[in-house]
Amino acid sequence: MRVQLILAEAFSGLRRNASMVISVVLVTFVSLTFVGAAILMQMQIGTMKDYWAERAQVAVYMCTSISTGATCADGEATQEQVDAVSEALVSPALQPLIRETRFENRDEAYAATIEQLGPEYADVITPDQVNQTFYVNLVDQSQSDVIVEAFSGMQGVEQVQDQLQYLEPLFQALTVATYIAVGIAGLMLVAAVLLIATTIRLSAYARRRELGIMRLVGASNRFIQTPFILEGVLAALVGSALASVAIWAGIEFGVEGYLRDRVAFITTWVGAGELWIVIPVIIALGVVLAALSAGFAIRRWLRA
Repeated sequence: MRVQLILAEAFSGLRRNASMVISVVLVTFVSLTFVGAAILMQMQIGTMKDYWAERAQVAVYMCTSISTGATCADGEATQEQVDAVSEALVSPALQPLIRETRFENRDEAYAATIEQLGPEYADVITPDQVNQTFYVNLVDQSQSDVIVEAFSGMQGVEQVQDQLQYLEPLFQALTVATYIAVGIAGLMLVAAVLLIATTIRLSAYARRRELGIMRLVGASNRFIQTPFILEGVLAALVGSALASVAIWAGIEFGVEGYLRDRVAFITTWVGAGELWIVIPVIIALGVVLAALSAGFAIRRWLRA
């Protein structure tokens, strides 16, 4: 009976403050959508980093006949210089860091270049102008600096490049976008908390005579406070549910229906597995913040 009475009081308060409740729902919906999007974006960045870190290579480019660097003063790398790099890669100092090494000789590099640029370049580029290259996959890509330092400045080596460095600007831009989304979400959550507190105080003021009677008949503070807390929680729960639907729609139609087929260089996208993590988080966040805000507001009003 007490539960029915508490629920009846809570729904009565929601009806009396319908416009404020709608505002709470909308603010909660927008703020939690930003929170969920920020979490998913950070998960996507992590997934992309893991994928490319596993496949990124350190490329050791040997000198060609047209190389102009100080280490290429003698022109095209000799077989002895190529062998020196090959021996260094299997040395005890570097071998534990390396998962796999692939050497692309002059003919293979030339064929790959012509395939990439088109057959019309076959009369422009000659095999001696294309780098012979060692492609090195590391056990831990974060140790790529060791390979770069080992071969930079070595005679016959024109350049050493960590391929992962080309993706760092993309990861940094996405991280900045995540921070912006988190900042906006934080501001919106503050607005939602303040709006919930205001709604609860207005609801309590509108029922001040009823609350006075409850106090006179000996109703406990918990009994009086619970309907108001439920009002905030129910409004936030509706906003959280709408945010969950919006995030699901973003994954289903934005990622699966559009981006996956159009952004070919990203092969791993966030999906249903990540949704099952994010949706409970934003629902719990909305409910907890609403309960705390409403509880604090009604306690302060009852003490006033």
